[in-house]
Amino acid sequence: MIETTYREALGLALRHAMMEDPTIVIIGEEVGVYGGAYGVTKGLLQEFGKERVIDSPISEAGFVGAAVGAAMSGLRPVAELMYVDFSGIAMDQIANQAAKIRYMFGGQMGIPMVLRTQGGTGRSAAAQHSQSLEGWFLQVPGLRVALPGTVSDAYHLLRASLRQPDPVVFIEHKALYVQKGKLDPTQADASWGRAVVRRPGQQVTVVTYSRMLNYALAAAENAAAHGVEAEVIDLRTLNPLDLETVGGSVTKTGKAIVVTEACLTGGPAAEISARIQEECFDFLEEPIVRIAGEDVPIPVAPALEVNSVPTVELITEVIKKLVR
Repeated sequence: MIETTYREALGLALRHAMMEDPTIVIIGEEVGVYGGAYGVTKGLLQEFGKERVIDSPISEAGFVGAAVGAAMSGLRPVAELMYVDFSGIAMDQIANQAAKIRYMFGGQMGIPMVLRTQGGTGRSAAAQHSQSLEGWFLQVPGLRVALPGTVSDAYHLLRASLRQPDPVVFIEHKALYVQKGKLDPTQADASWGRAVVRRPGQQVTVVTYSRMLNYALAAAENAAAHGVEAEVIDLRTLNPLDLETVGGSVTKTGKAIVVTEACLTGGPAAEISARIQEECFDFLEEPIVRIAGEDVPIPVAPALEVNSVPTVELITEVIKKLVR
């Protein structure tokens, strides 16, 4: 068991995986000499060489397409997309190629690649560099979507992603890179595709992922001071989506809140809420409540940015009001 940061856990996961599997290569803008825009790949060029850690031109369509081709040729590439906001530039390669090739080739060929990227607010990076776009990828059959919210999951979810036979969109939250936590490299919190109950409770279920996990846990502690016990579930992956764990909790509590940083309209919270409604209708005592990002471009001003997404105070108030 070691104490480390989210950023360092990601780098350690890549290093350990590259030591074990010579087919893993990294490609992206500034991943080599500079060590990655967020410092995750620092030192990997010196350890593994320029044939396995490749600085690409500034062309998302180019290097994501190259990663797809490399995966078809027997490698296991990790493409680093500096911001999830830039995924639109490479969406044909992601959604029409990587996600579809196994089906189009009748199962004879897969795309075992990981698209590492980051999203979310917290650095006043403004409207073009602060979005939470996981819902885009959730709508594409053939893509897996992982969003680690803890230091342990930063390591273990990335390791698990690098063992998948199909493409994984791995979204790291920009505000979590300096978060510290405990890591046991030998023991994951849960297996791939399984959610984790981060805080047990009996009165209401809060379903969330990524940075909103921290907010939900803080809100649950606040609510507990007022006699309300909330159970907090960390989904960890949106595809696969672990409805078994979520359903078991909602069946027990009878109430559900879904918290995401992504926009409210058409976002992941809508899909998760609908699935809970379908699975747990007979056990729900109250309507499912969505707490999500505002349907606005993310402001650059810190005071406006922080209130464009759910806050601990808002989540606390909703928990208290739902448990009447």
